[in-house]
This record gives sequence, structure tokens and C-alpha cells, in this order.
Amino acid sequence: MRFRPLLWLPAAVLFALWLFEVTMQPSAAERNRLGLVFVALALVAAFAVLLLPRWSSRARSLRFSIVAVGMTSFLIVAGTAGVAAQEMFFSSHDLQLLLVVLGFGLVASFGFAFAVSRPITADLRQIADAAQRVAAGDFSASTAVARSDEVGALATAFDAMAADLRAADAQRTAEDQARREFLTAVGHDLRSPLGSLQAAVEALDDGVAPDPERYLRSMQRDIAALHRLVDDIFLLARLEAGDVELDLQPVDVTEIADEAIEVLQPTARRLGIDVELSAPGSITANTAPEALGRVMRNLLDNAVRHAESRVTVSVTTPGRLIVRVTDDGPGFPPDFVPRAFDRFTRADSARTRDGSGTGLGLAIAHRFITRLDGAIRAEPGPGGAVEFSLPL
Repeated sequence: MRFRPLLWLPAAVLFALWLFEVTMQPSAAERNRLGLVFVALALVAAFAVLLLPRWSSRARSLRFSIVAVGMTSFLIVAGTAGVAAQEMFFSSHDLQLLLVVLGFGLVASFGFAFAVSRPITADLRQIADAAQRVAAGDFSASTAVARSDEVGALATAFDAMAADLRAADAQRTAEDQARREFLTAVGHDLRSPLGSLQAAVEALDDGVAPDPERYLRSMQRDIAALHRLVDDIFLLARLEAGDVELDLQPVDVTEIADEAIEVLQPTARRLGIDVELSAPGSITANTAPEALGRVMRNLLDNAVRHAESRVTVSVTTPGRLIVRVTDDGPGFPPDFVPRAFDRFTRADSARTRDGSGTGLGLAIAHRFITRLDGAIRAEPGPGGAVEFSLPL
């Protein structure tokens, strides 16, 4: 492997001798003399091939390496021409003229190699500067190098790496922000029921509760709220980790919607909300019944708690299963719609009639619908509207 780059030298010598034989038809003496010249120059070239890479690896500038390679190549060619001319063909006057021409070629080659190497080294410096900026944390750095050669491929690969790092950094920042918001929201949602429980326990313990039964019922509601919060957090974590198995089977979507309405009827009656189901009849879809039921209950619960007087569940099948839950409340503010399905988000505390809800219902619905290869969206008010679609 080390000497493979030298294999072209014997081939070059044989080709030159063959070309000399065909074009010049030399005598045996001329053939031997020129053969010795070619072999000697090949040995010089071999020495340069072995030495230059080592020297180039230690050079402080690629420009010097490019100039050195160019000048070495020129000197080999010039040496071949000069020695051959002196040995066989030219007069002393012609040889002097050849040397003058070769001298001009030497200077011109040096200038040419130096000029050509300049844009290459400039582009490499741009890549190095961009690398230093990325190493310092500036992931917006770009090489701004546009080439079609290996240097251009290096710059393209570096820019792609910087873009990936930029995206990863943005994602990390977003995840850190989401984690902080998550912990803040959990703490906020735990504080109210825990504070209420502590006050009730202290009142009962001190014997100052005027109606112990009412205090116990309040404690039961707070404990139920804590259970719902913990269950929702656990379910959302499993959904985001892909740890929830969905068993797809043919189900009657209309029946699932009707069951979800029955579950929410007590809350709706307590709040004075009428809940209606609009469906053309029995609609069958191949989906996960438990997941679909949970989605509908979450959407209904959200709508009932924000409605003024009416909630409507519409089920249609124009090529896909489309379920739309609407209420006559204020609806989602336009600036809230893009984050309606984020964890622990609430549009406005004024929209919640009874102050309940964990802020996870829409997030859980979104994760379930996504797992079922569907789509879900919220619409800005007036009037709350959430619609999801699933393949039939």
C-alpha cells in the first residue's frame, strides 16, 4: 500500500521509451542513453513522491504544499526535456534557448500555483473559522463556501452538521423550557388540592370543623382530583414513550360517542349544559375503542367545562371518520390555538367555570389521535371547536 503510488513510474518509463522508438527510430546507443535518463528521472520522481507527502503533512499552509507539488512536477518535466536535449538533439545555442524558456516556465508555474492555491486556502480558512464559531456555541455559523470539489463537499458536510447542531440545540432549549413549565404546572395543580386537604385535616383534627361530613366530602373531591392528575401524567408519559398498546378492531363510533356523553352527563347537568349527538346512524371504523373513548371523553369534558349552555358532538364519514366537538362558549383565543395540545396549557382561567381540569386532556387526546394515524386541530373562537379525523 505504501508503494502503490510509485507503480506509475515504470509505466511512464516504458511508455516514453516506446514513444521514442516509434517516433525517432533511435540507434541502440541513443536508446540506452535515453533509457538511463528516464530511469534516473523516475528515481528522482519516486523520491519526491515519498518525501513530499511527509513534508506536506508538516507544512503550516496548504498553499506551500500545492506550490511545492506544482514546482516539483514542473522540474521533473523540465529536467527530462533538458537532459534529453543535451544528450541527443540540440546544439549549445538551442540548449541555452531551451533553458531560457524553461526558466520562464519555472517562474510562471510558481506564480500560477501560488495564485490557484489562494482560493482553496481561503475557503479552508472559512471552514476553520466556522468550526471555531460552532465550537464556541454559535450554531448559526456557516462556511459560505460554494465549490464542486472535495473542499466543497467538506463545506457542505460541515454546514449540514452545523444545521443539525442548531436544530438539536433548539430542541434541547425547547425541551428544557417544556420541562420547567411541566414542573411548574404540576406544582401548581398539586398545590390547590393539597392545600385544601391540609386545611380540612387541620380543621378536623382541631375539632373546629362545623360540618365534618362536608369537610370529608371536600377531601374526597380533592383526593379524586389528585388521582386524576397522577393518572393523566402517567398516561401521557406512557404515550410519549410509546408504551401504550393500541388494539385495532372494528367498532361502532356512534356508540362510543354516546357512551362518552353518558359519562359526562352528570357534570353537564350540574353545570346546566345540554349535550347533543349528531350522527347519521351507526358508523364503523377500524380503530382502538379504548383510545377513541378516552379522546371523546377528554374533548367533551373540555367542552362542557367551557360551554355556556350547549355542546354538540358531530360524527361524519366523508372518506374518513371525522368527529367534531363544539360548544357555545368563548372559544380558544387565536394566540392559544397553536399550543392548545401542549401539556398543562389553559387558554384562560376565566374560561373554566368550575376551576377544575388538569390541563392534560387535550394533550392526551392529541397523542392518542397521532398514534392512530389521525389528525386533530382546534379552531379559534367565538365558540369552542375541536375536530379530529381518523382513517376508516
